[in-house]
Amino acid sequence: MTACYISMLQVKRIYEDYAESDGYRILVDRLWPRGISRDRAHIDEWIKEIAPSNELREWFNHDPARFAEFKTKYKHELQEKKELLADIKKKAQHQRVTLLYGAKDETHNQAQVLAELLKK
Repeated sequence: MTACYISMLQVKRIYEDYAESDGYRILVDRLWPRGISRDRAHIDEWIKEIAPSNELREWFNHDPARFAEFKTKYKHELQEKKELLADIKKKAQHQRVTLLYGAKDETHNQAQVLAELLKK
């Protein structure tokens, strides 16, 4: 099953152009991305609840030096979101799922952490 998740799950910045190959698109940010209309976003689902808490998001402030600690704290928060994680995994078994995020940093963001966790 793990290989299935790896091949059917991807991460993409919401500001990148929509592609049909994205499959089921899930926005995993707590806040709506600036400058993106609902039409341009082409999202199938917005799961605000799976995003980092406001406190964690504000503490991290997209600082790469804090990413390792952010990752640990975010994974701890996600332990309470097992049902949401299971729903995403289930979707990824049957179709491509794209986790969308708004951050400029393509490496140090919550969508990467989520994808890593879901692929295990």
